[in-house]
Amino acid sequence: MPSDLLPGSVLSLSAQAARRLIRLDNGDAALLYLHLLDHPDGQGLNWSPSRYQAAMDLLSAQGLAQAPASPPPPPDPGPEPPPEYSLEDINTALSAAPSFSALCDEVERQLGKKLTANDLKSLYTLYDHLALPPEVILMLVTWCIEEMERKYGPGRKPFLSQIKKQGFIWARRGVDTIEAAEAHIRRLNDLRGREKEVLRLLDIPARPLVEREKAYIAAWDEMGFDNEAIRMAYEKTVLKKQSMDWSYMNGILRRWHEKGLHTAAAVQAGDRPLRPVQAGGASVPSPAGAGREEQRTREDMERMRRLLRQMKQEEG
Repeated sequence: MPSDLLPGSVLSLSAQAARRLIRLDNGDAALLYLHLLDHPDGQGLNWSPSRYQAAMDLLSAQGLAQAPASPPPPPDPGPEPPPEYSLEDINTALSAAPSFSALCDEVERQLGKKLTANDLKSLYTLYDHLALPPEVILMLVTWCIEEMERKYGPGRKPFLSQIKKQGFIWARRGVDTIEAAEAHIRRLNDLRGREKEVLRLLDIPARPLVEREKAYIAAWDEMGFDNEAIRMAYEKTVLKKQSMDWSYMNGILRRWHEKGLHTAAAVQAGDRPLRPVQAGGASVPSPAGAGREEQRTREDMERMRRLLRQMKQEEG
């Protein structure tokens, strides 16, 4: 017999896979598994589609093969981009929409300047494309002015491009009524105080936060973490990274959130290994689990013996 036909010369089969194939007790599944070892794409097997699929389903159920993935869904086109408004569009709106004309006058008064053509286009984007009511747009403008003065001092005014950017954020969050705008502004004011508190917990001197830092703090506050839990996550971060790492700390807090742990006491009680670990790092199997594994091994060996006896009888 040529040496390249001897068992083990071409393909190898793990003991675990062999045991699962024996438990399946299905010849087509075993043949398909051997074929896939040599042809992972499944090509070259002269079977009918129904026979192939039946065997593949058995292998997939045992984790011995991966069924072909369904085609991915088409990519999300995302929100529709705003149109490129022309000066004619703006002039038409100023003459045909009294509410837009009145809005422009009030925004000019609040900003203390004459709106340029680009300013009018930005404002019309909020009014027409985002369909925000004029009252909500005025609340947005007022809030942006207050934020600018709080950061940089009295008299500082935002650009219309900055106001438009915040308008898109408001629209994504569904802030399109006076009531929703009032609630959103209250939330932003609450977060402003929370940001100062979290900076103190992180041993960071008071300073303006970048947008990503604000997003982290807002997420932690929405998850419901108390000060002690945030401080504990910070200390774990510094111990591991030797300095503050916002992304790493966010990962710690998200894992606690998934476990429902939002206080220091809950973290101390609940964030522990579920099973003891041996010195080498392997989990210690429970006595019941070890017994079930031993029973499965005996059953597999007995099934193999019966199969060998049957093969000898057929050869005889």
